[in-house]
Amino acid sequence: MTEPVASAGALALVLVLFFGYVLGSIPFGVLFTRLAGLGDLRAIGSGNIGTTNVLRTGRKDLAALTLVFDALKGTVAVLVAWHWGYNAALVAGFGAFIGHLFPVWLRFRGGKGVATYLGLLIAFSWIAALVFAVLWLATAAAARYSSLAAIVALIGSPIAVWLLGLPAAAVLFAILSVIALVRHHENIRRLLAGTESRIGAKAAPPPGAAS
Repeated sequence: MTEPVASAGALALVLVLFFGYVLGSIPFGVLFTRLAGLGDLRAIGSGNIGTTNVLRTGRKDLAALTLVFDALKGTVAVLVAWHWGYNAALVAGFGAFIGHLFPVWLRFRGGKGVATYLGLLIAFSWIAALVFAVLWLATAAAARYSSLAAIVALIGSPIAVWLLGLPAAAVLFAILSVIALVRHHENIRRLLAGTESRIGAKAAPPPGAAS
């Protein structure tokens, strides 16, 4: 598997970056829970806008929808931008990921990007996406911690992309992994302290902050 050699002009790169950001910033978890009459997701559980916190509402169907649509943000951004070249696809993918983390609609307070990261992997390499899924599922099944599963998958995925012969994409995913791991700093602290919530735990409304 090799990467195509294709380039896009500066204007095209700016446009696909903006497109990716806007698409990535759509807060599907917040939208789905509001439409279901569950109130503001940011006032539930951890306050995060992603799949794991939607699951804490007790609505597995909404959690599944959030996972799918948050992933699709990344996949669609890359596939659309690919028409302007491989570099454009990389830039759009980065934009979608940053959009999820810092959505303009939520005053730049978004999620941690794991589902969108998976959607990007699907667009660039389904094999790498499969590696991510296996790492996540195996860790989640063994430890019952969603955050730990994400951390393991985020560390392993750029290595898988590199081994698959996609160096430029591997660099992108390494950067995204570092950003996502930084966003997980509170989870890492709770894991070390033994206070992290396990998968399936239904949390009460928090005092506040979204993560």
